[in-house]
Amino acid sequence: MTRTTLKTIRGITEARRLLAAVVVALVISACATSPTGRQQLQLFPASQMTTMGADAYAQLQEKEPVVEDGPLVDYVQCVTDAIVPQIPEAYRDQAWEVSVFESEQVNAFALPGGKMGVYTGLLDVAENADQLAAVVGHEIAHVMAEHANERMSTQMATVVGLGAIRIAAGDDPDRQRAMAALGLGAQVGIILPFSRLHESEADEIGLELMANAGFDPRASVALWQNMAEAGGDEPPEFLSTHPSKSRRIDDLRDWMPRALYLYEQAQEAGRQPSCTP
Repeated sequence: MTRTTLKTIRGITEARRLLAAVVVALVISACATSPTGRQQLQLFPASQMTTMGADAYAQLQEKEPVVEDGPLVDYVQCVTDAIVPQIPEAYRDQAWEVSVFESEQVNAFALPGGKMGVYTGLLDVAENADQLAAVVGHEIAHVMAEHANERMSTQMATVVGLGAIRIAAGDDPDRQRAMAALGLGAQVGIILPFSRLHESEADEIGLELMANAGFDPRASVALWQNMAEAGGDEPPEFLSTHPSKSRRIDDLRDWMPRALYLYEQAQEAGRQPSCTP
């Protein structure tokens, strides 16, 4: 074993110790719990996240054409208005707002603070109000679970850790190659699994939200089947930031019995939204 290799190993070992100390400190100081009971890392205050969400929303509204009024806007607003009252009280302090963007993108988003967007391209794939409710519920769930905060916090912790490794490893070529390998490991092993976890968690929470609002949760399966047909070939699940469509549909079916129970309860309570495009 060469002297350079020994230095690299020592440097990486020291960096690992430092990284472990950083992670422990972060977890102790910023531990939170998601609506599903999962432990989360949240380093940013809610007020800061809300401000960033509002700023990003304003920029999108300036950049993308917005449908100001008409049947599509009323339709999306109707679905949103039916779901928002079903948000647990602890999460109702957001200023919920939704805009319809004129775009062929099959997409929707939600930002911290309750700012949401639905693209007209999505409305071509979501065939009815129940399917649209699956999307709106999913996006609201991302905000409820503070996934943006958790993702940014995880990325920050990763950057801090990799910075510590760079300091310990130095700049020679062997160490740079070691850093490249460690960087790939951090990207695939830390950041991407959180993204897939977020999508799955939002599916689970969103399914219950739409059911509580009186939308048929079975439409969520039909929606993702439509999305699969519209999306064509998809990347390998392991390196994707989203679950595969088939995995997503399987999970939804697993959660369906409880969602159907909530849907029946909502129907009996008179929650039967009538939203049409």
